Amino acid sequence: MNPSAEPARAALADHLMAIHPHTAAIVLERAEPDEVARWLDTREPVATTAVLARMVPERAARVLAMLGDNHVRAVLSTLPAPRAAAVLAWLDPDERARLLELSAEAVARELRELLAYPPNTAGALMDPRVFTVRETETASAALERLRDAPGTTAEVYVVDGEQRLAGAIPIHRLALASRDARIATLVDPTPGAVSATVTREELVEYLTRTGLPSIAVVGADGALLGVLRHAALVGAAEAEAVMDLQRMVGVSVDEKALSPIGFAVKKRLPWLNINLLTAFLAAAVVGLFENTIATVSALAVMLPVVAGQSGNSGAQALAVTMRGLALREVRASHWRRLAFKEAMVGMINGFAIAIVAAIGVLVWSGSIGLALVIAVSMVIAMAAANFAGASIPIMLKRFGQDPAQSASIFLTTVTDIVGFFVFLGLATLAIEML
Repeated sequence: MNPSAEPARAALADHLMAIHPHTAAIVLERAEPDEVARWLDTREPVATTAVLARMVPERAARVLAMLGDNHVRAVLSTLPAPRAAAVLAWLDPDERARLLELSAEAVARELRELLAYPPNTAGALMDPRVFTVRETETASAALERLRDAPGTTAEVYVVDGEQRLAGAIPIHRLALASRDARIATLVDPTPGAVSATVTREELVEYLTRTGLPSIAVVGADGALLGVLRHAALVGAAEAEAVMDLQRMVGVSVDEKALSPIGFAVKKRLPWLNINLLTAFLAAAVVGLFENTIATVSALAVMLPVVAGQSGNSGAQALAVTMRGLALREVRASHWRRLAFKEAMVGMINGFAIAIVAAIGVLVWSGSIGLALVIAVSMVIAMAAANFAGASIPIMLKRFGQDPAQSASIFLTTVTDIVGFFVFLGLATLAIEML
C-alpha cells in the first residue's frame, strides 16, 4: 500500500461522508461502537457531526461517548441542539454530565434546558430511551439491534433518514416477519404524536379521547424525541391532583407561591429599586423637552396616551415570548426571527391605532400637526415596544436572570423612554405646526 495515497483516501472518505452522510451512517451502524469512534476520531469534526446526526440515537450515543474530547466538543457545538439532546438522553447521567462538561458553557446550558423540559409538558413526562429502526432496514437487522438494546422495549418506532417519525411496528409483527423483509413494508402509520411542549392537561384530554397505551413525542421538525407511556401520565395526573388538594387547604408545594414575607421582600425590593431608577430616567427624558411642553400644553395631556398604548403592545409581545420560553418553543437562537416578527406586528397595529388616535386628537384639538405627531409617534413607539417585549426576556435568560421577575420592569423603562422621546422629539421638530 502506498503511504503517499493515505491523505487522498482520508480526503475522499471525508468528502463521501459530507455528501452521503445518511449512507455512511447506515454502514457505520453495523460496526462496533468503539471501532466507529476510533475511525471517526481521525476524520474532520464536520463529517463526524453529519454522520452522527443521521445515526439512530441509541447507537450515536454509544459512539459519541467513546470519541476524543476535542471531537465531542466540536460535535456538540455543531449538532442541532434538539438532536444532540435526543442522543445524550441515551447516556447514563454521569456519562452525560462528563460530555456536557467538555462543551462550551452556552452549548451545555442549552442542552441541559432541552433535557429538562418544564414539569407540566410532554417533554418532561416522556421516556427519551425509545427504540427506533430505519425504513430501509431489514427485519433481521432490526431484531439483532433490538436484542442488544438496553432496558425493556414495549414499542418499535420507525424513522426516516432525518430521524423524523414515520410510523410504528408491533413487536410480534417484527418477530414473525421474514429475515429479508424491509421495515417500510411492515410499518403502520403512527396513530398519534404530540409536540414536546404540549401541556399535561392537554395530554390527559388527548389520551382520554384516543385511549392509546402510549404516544410518540416529537420536536418542532418532526424528529422523534421519546415516548409517553400511559402509566407515567396517570402518575403525573395523580400527583397534580394531590398538589391541587394541598393548595386548597393552604399547604404550599411551591415555595415561590407562598413564601415567607421576609423572603418575598428580599426578592422583590431590589427590582423595585431598579424600577425607581428607570422611572427617574423616563422623567429625565421628559425634562429635556420642558420648553416644548410649556409652549404646547396639550402635549402633556397626550404623553400618557403614547406611553400607555406602547406599553400594552409591548406587554402582549412579552407575554407571548415568556410563554415560548417556558414551553421551550423558542431559544436564544430564535431571537432575530422573533424580534423581527414582533416589530412588524407592532408596526402594523401601530398604523391601525395611529389612524384612530389621529382622528381623535384632530377632533379634540383641531391641530393637524398634533394629530400627525401622535400618529407617527404611535407607530414608532409600538414597533419599538414589541421589539423590546420579544428581546428583553431572551436577553435576561441569556444572562442568567429570571425573565418572569424582571422583564416587565425593563420593558416599562423602554416603552416610557422611547415613547416620551419620540413623541416629544417629533413635537419639538414640528413645533411651528402645533
